[in-house]
Amino acid sequence: MVNDRIATQPVVAGLGRDFERLWRGFAVSTVGTYLALDAFSLVAILVLHVGALQVSLIAAAGGAVGAVLAVPLGTWIEFRPKRGLMVRADLVRFLVLLTVPLAYFADALSYPQLLVAAMIVAVADIVFLGASSAHLKGFVAQDNLLEANGRFESATWVSAAVGPPLGGVLIGALGPVITVLLNAVSFVLSALCIRSIEVPEPAPPPRPDATSRLVQITEGWRTIAANPVLRLLLCNTVLVNTLIMATAPLLAYLMLNDLGFTPWQYGLGFGVACLGGILGARLARPLVRRYGQRKLLLAFGVARVPWLLGLPFVQAGAKGLLLVMAVEFGMITCIGVFNPSLATYRLLHTQNDKVARVLTAWTITARVVTAAAIVAWGMLASQTGARTALAIGAILMLVTPALLPWRRDRE
Repeated sequence: MVNDRIATQPVVAGLGRDFERLWRGFAVSTVGTYLALDAFSLVAILVLHVGALQVSLIAAAGGAVGAVLAVPLGTWIEFRPKRGLMVRADLVRFLVLLTVPLAYFADALSYPQLLVAAMIVAVADIVFLGASSAHLKGFVAQDNLLEANGRFESATWVSAAVGPPLGGVLIGALGPVITVLLNAVSFVLSALCIRSIEVPEPAPPPRPDATSRLVQITEGWRTIAANPVLRLLLCNTVLVNTLIMATAPLLAYLMLNDLGFTPWQYGLGFGVACLGGILGARLARPLVRRYGQRKLLLAFGVARVPWLLGLPFVQAGAKGLLLVMAVEFGMITCIGVFNPSLATYRLLHTQNDKVARVLTAWTITARVVTAAAIVAWGMLASQTGARTALAIGAILMLVTPALLPWRRDRE
């Protein structure tokens, strides 16, 4: 049941003008992030001419090492004003990203710089995510949380649809660091939008005196473990998202290397599919109203599962591209419904003084597991081939519904 110890009331009763400022900040930074998707890898390849292992290390270090460095930050985020932390995280990302084009134009860019920048940006990402989720719960009324999360989900999928293709065009026209520069600027604009919010922020929860530092740091994981529904949802979503992320590079390799698709065809396939995320985010709220949040989480938790089974059968040509579009569109539509419902459920079932730590623990867990799985599936594909590795991921995906909260007595 919804926690009955919520002490503070939201400072915004609906999705008004201040929410629009918050949403604009999120939207502009998300567009910048997707414009610069894999930008560090591209810079490493195009400018520094590094090998495949070094390219993989940038992605792995940015996810896993950045997440590990962020472990003690959940407590630090929890007991401080969230809006100020969000602004600082934006400014840190701006400054770190800005060093890349500056070093490039000074002919001083190095691989270690990219590696360090990826890790710092990853830590700042986690700080922003933890602070922004806790901030949202105190900023928007409970009845409007699903609509707010749906708005954020729509912005994410619009950015995912247009960002990477447009980023590729910009890199081709203006050079390899242009998207990094635009991403840096997007975080300044995000910070300005957050700073422009007029309504005062509620005071952060008081720091408990009797608990040890270790207990405070691990509170997020302990809170999730103590709640059987959140525990299952964490295991389910981490496994599902990990299998999707681990198999995505293999599909790219299969399409671009083995089947002869061009980069624009590959981008088109995923750009069209991302429109499903927009559709799903718009469907989430009316579906919850009609069927209830629990039924929706279960139904779409299952519905997003079988789509990966189609990917090992992709062939060259128009039919193969249409199959990729159909598979990805269906899966992303289901994810677009599931994600805002999950985000809303997680906020409503977490105490106010634990939201930041729960979200930080959730993000750290997901990123560490995903980074390990990407490496593991890359090694698997090197031994079995991309199709076989894709098929193994699709089969394992069929197991994930067992980790959904089917029993009502767990709520």
